Amino acid sequence: MEDASRHLGLMLALTFVTGLVDAGGYLGLDRVFVGNMTGNVVILGMGAAGADALPVFGPALALGTFIFGAGLAGLSMRSSPPGWSSRLTAVAVTSVLLVAATAVMLAISSTDPTVVIVAAAMTACAMGMQAAAARKVGVADVTTVVVTSTITVWATDMFARPHRTTIVNRRLAAIVAILLGALVGALLEQVALWLVFAVAAGIGAAVVGIGHASSRTRTG
Repeated sequence: MEDASRHLGLMLALTFVTGLVDAGGYLGLDRVFVGNMTGNVVILGMGAAGADALPVFGPALALGTFIFGAGLAGLSMRSSPPGWSSRLTAVAVTSVLLVAATAVMLAISSTDPTVVIVAAAMTACAMGMQAAAARKVGVADVTTVVVTSTITVWATDMFARPHRTTIVNRRLAAIVAILLGALVGALLEQVALWLVFAVAAGIGAAVVGIGHASSRTRTG
């Protein structure tokens, strides 16, 4: 029970991170979602039609690198047990390092078009890895990168069985976490774009440290 509560808290923290980096990506990296791939697919479709001068290359690259990151992470954790493991720690560390590298790149130059594209690609790859790791941890209703399905289930249950437990629960917590992450990310972006990704990397590093330490304590 303690592990389940801890894992829920860690996944909610990573959901907050998704809100952070998506705000940074959309506002500072040429309207690219680096965590929410549904947004990229929609922007890609509208951009391909030439609507409102929307980007095509950036969302397509982010989508591709997200898929690559998720696939590579899934492959590396394929034989590891469910829950937090040493392989999951390695995947999560790689994800954090990619986001941290993005922060460094943007601190050096946030206006160079090449840096912007590489930053979006690196962060999207990191978010793909994060999503694969979250799937392995297996906290129900908290994928860390998708809230549309979470909102659907939350609304369905709330209307079908109105009760405190169907309203105030982990689904609502995931929705609020990504909302607050986007809010904080937008505020940080007004200060400095690199700061968005630096804070995201810091939170991610804390999550990895806590998750890894708890898994070692349990196995020990």
